[in-house]
This record gives sequence, structure tokens and C-alpha cells, in this order.
Amino acid sequence: MSSLRALLHSLANVERWVLAAIVVVAALVLAFVLLASEVLEGDTRAFDARILLLFRTASDHAVPIGPAWLKEAMRDITALGSTSVLVILVGAVVGFLAVSRLRHAAAMILLSVLLGVLLSNSLKWGFARPRPDLVPRDIVIYTASFPSGHTTLSAVVYLTLGALLCRTQSSIVVKAYILAVAAFLTASIGVSRVYLGVHWPTDVIAGWLIGGAWAFVCTSVMVWLQRRGEVEPEQPPSTRPS
Repeated sequence: MSSLRALLHSLANVERWVLAAIVVVAALVLAFVLLASEVLEGDTRAFDARILLLFRTASDHAVPIGPAWLKEAMRDITALGSTSVLVILVGAVVGFLAVSRLRHAAAMILLSVLLGVLLSNSLKWGFARPRPDLVPRDIVIYTASFPSGHTTLSAVVYLTLGALLCRTQSSIVVKAYILAVAAFLTASIGVSRVYLGVHWPTDVIAGWLIGGAWAFVCTSVMVWLQRRGEVEPEQPPSTRPS
């Protein structure tokens, strides 16, 4: 009888968790769809222009606000969302998990990121939105604007890595730290894209939404696989020598 109660309780917890995951992902995707429809209809033009120009001096829109070093700092920050940096980062994390004998977790992270990149590129190709034309750009660009590729990929990579790495840790403090760093990096990269004038603000917001939804989906799948025993479970905190 006690075993039956434990089973029913476990199923109830799983159902609640799955329901919560579905609600969060659905909300993020719905917000992305609504935003995308407004962008396609041109209804976000005034909002985008107003926010974009907030990062420019009133007397000369070619000059970003703030001291000269801030522009260089924003260039450095935006590089954190570049393909080269993200490939190096993902490779390092996957390698670390592999040598730590968390090979299934490593494979899960690699697959999640690769599919996330495919999703980002497909959306960018499908919408084919022109880049901002209100301010000059000092960065060479080759792709369309919506959603922001740097923002989407940084959300996909940093949030997915953060969320999935949290599933290999049992310490609440470590989990909170990982997620805080991932969220900070994702937010900073998005802001840098608008500051540098290479993306409309709605491009960045869309990247946050779809990247966050993807990270949540990947985390949900990893939790499910861990409970099935197909991915390594959370690792207990190491015991310190007394």
C-alpha cells in the first residue's frame, strides 16, 4: 500500500512539473508569435526607432551615447555571442562533461545546441527582415535582422548550457549562480546589439523569447531522461575534508 502511495505521489509530481513546463514554453512561444506578427505588419517601427535612438546622441545619431571606451566594451560583449566564441565554449563544456564520465549529459547538450542553431538560422531566413537603417553600422553584417542571431544563439547556448549544467548539480547555490551568469550574458549580448545599431530592439526581444523557450524545452527533456535513467542524474555535492 505504501509503495502504491509513493508511486501515485511521484506521478502527481511529474504531471505538475510537465504541466508547468508546457505552460512556460507555450507562453514564450506565443509571445514570440505575437511579436513576429506585429513586426511583419510594421507596427513595431515607431517603438524600435525610439528605443534605438535612445542609444545615440541627440545631435549626431552616428555617435553612440557614453564615453569612447563603452563602444569598444560593447564590441567585446557582442563578440561573446559570435559563432567562434560559442563553438569554443560548447566544445569546452561538452569535453569537460565527457572526461567527467557524464557522456550522456555531454551528448544531450551538444544535440540541444546544434538543434537550437538550426532553429535560429531557420527563423532568420524565414522572416528576412532588413537591418536598421536609422544609424550607421561599424560592424560588417551578412544576414537578415529578425530575430537577432547573436541574441538567439547566446540565449540558446548560454541558457541551455546553464539550465542543463544545473541538472548535473544538486547544490541550490551552484544552480542559482549558473543561471544568474547565463541570464546576465544573454541580456548583455542582446543590449550590445541594439547599442551598436545592428539590430532593432524587437529583434533582440524575439531572440530572448525563442532562445528561452528552447532552453526550457531542453531542460525539460533532460529532466525526463534523467528520471528514466538514460542521462546521468544530478551529482551530489562533494564532501569537504574535515
